[in-house]
Amino acid sequence: MMTNSLFLSVVVFVSLVSVDSFATASQDPLKLILGSPNFGSTWKGGISLAPGPSSADDASDYLLLAAHRTKRPDILRAFKPYLGGWNITNNHYWASVGFTGAPGFILAAIWLLSFGSLLVVYHCFKWRVCVKAKGSSFDSRRICFILLILFTCVAAIGCILLSVGQDKFHTEAMHTLKYVVNQSDYTVEILHNVTQYLSLAKTINVTAISIPSNVMDEIDKLNVNLNTAAVTLEEKTTDNAAKIKRVFYAVRSALITVATVMLILSFLGLLLSVLRHQHVVHIFVVSGWILVAVTFVLCGVFLILNNAISDTCVAMKEWVDHPHAETALSSILPCVDQQTTNQTLAQSKVVINSIVTVVNTFVYAVANTNPSPGQDHYYNQSGPPMPPLCIPFDANMVDRQCSPWELSIENASSVWENYICEVTESGICTTVGRITPAAFGQLVAAVNESYALEHYTPPLLSFQDCNFVRETFMSITSDYCQPLERNLRIVNAGLGLISVGVLLCLVLWIFYANRPQREEVFADPHPQKKDGSFGNGLDNHHSDANTKISVECV
Repeated sequence: MMTNSLFLSVVVFVSLVSVDSFATASQDPLKLILGSPNFGSTWKGGISLAPGPSSADDASDYLLLAAHRTKRPDILRAFKPYLGGWNITNNHYWASVGFTGAPGFILAAIWLLSFGSLLVVYHCFKWRVCVKAKGSSFDSRRICFILLILFTCVAAIGCILLSVGQDKFHTEAMHTLKYVVNQSDYTVEILHNVTQYLSLAKTINVTAISIPSNVMDEIDKLNVNLNTAAVTLEEKTTDNAAKIKRVFYAVRSALITVATVMLILSFLGLLLSVLRHQHVVHIFVVSGWILVAVTFVLCGVFLILNNAISDTCVAMKEWVDHPHAETALSSILPCVDQQTTNQTLAQSKVVINSIVTVVNTFVYAVANTNPSPGQDHYYNQSGPPMPPLCIPFDANMVDRQCSPWELSIENASSVWENYICEVTESGICTTVGRITPAAFGQLVAAVNESYALEHYTPPLLSFQDCNFVRETFMSITSDYCQPLERNLRIVNAGLGLISVGVLLCLVLWIFYANRPQREEVFADPHPQKKDGSFGNGLDNHHSDANTKISVECV
């Protein structure tokens, strides 16, 4: 569970933009955003199963992502090689990734059984190890003490590495999550912007000329779906980000706790063994025995996590090169045919054309006419005729080339300024001009609305053909993957040093804390011969050659 949640930080963008996040029981709001002609029966539960458009560089068959990295023994298939490539929806993939953590789990099991058995023998059967040495045992104790300090330092270095590595990993993981959330927020912002500008289009009115009512009805329907999609995406993003953050902080707390406890355990164990607090040291030995097993298990978990992230980074990089190939990501990402008509884009084009029609109707029917006083639309307009606004799309909603006399949406306002006349309080022109300041303001509002729709709606196509997802994956693989993998290796190195250092310290604690009461035995290597001439019966010639043997039992 922890591995899946952490791994989700790298691929959370997949879930944030997946169609399933927006699907409802009655209607999928994204059908009006991403287009529906290609969906049909190829959609199952809101997930696209249809391949995108083929191109010269796209694979015609199913593309296995990170195939060379994921060829590992599959625990669920009696350790047969897994050949399915990167696929987070496949249990066999996770089983093969889980196998990469086997060294840590096996070491933990071996350590628990072997050292546990030794502790049982030591305490229950009063097993002792005797060390015999000629002369003083000072040298052996000194070597033991030096080794104890050395292994304590190794454990301390491991704790430092673990602390530094987890801090960097946490920081980098949070940066990755923040980037993904920002990308999702950008998507929501685009949807909201399109909705706002579509709503604003309904208010366009140039001297009582407005958008047709049927277009307004279509805008209302589209806005409902856009708002639903934006709100759902925003809620999903917030919820997923909060869950992932909780997992990140839980992992961080666990690693900090392990580093702190192991550091304290190492130094207190050293101190207590030096002071010969035998019973307390035995408690520390049992605690260390369990904690070493925990660190081995954590090593295995982070090996799995490291391999899962590396697999994902390779898979994303390969998908970037083949975004429309049929892959494991095809069932997650909402990539559809690049040529599929996007209803949102099509509707925005209809609205833009309708606004331009409103503007041009005013230009031709009002501004460029010369009515007599008392007739409709008379305000004493005069002078050269105003150029009309270019209709950007033809009847088939395909881009059209503007005529030389038509104005583009970008420069229409600046050109029309030259046609403004000065007016009286009643709105009658007193100078040469074709439009009043009030009419000019309405025209500018209409042009700005068209410009906004023309520039905010096309980015939706990047969701349609997966360019947006591709750019996000490119950024993740280039900026975030390597730091995450490097910091995970530091965490694993720290856990490894802690395990080895504390493991060896445990053995030395037992020997050094239980420095025995020495039994000094004086043995004469030569048999004594009684000599009647000496009343004491001792051989004085050999008394100085006695050898002192020191026996220490632990």
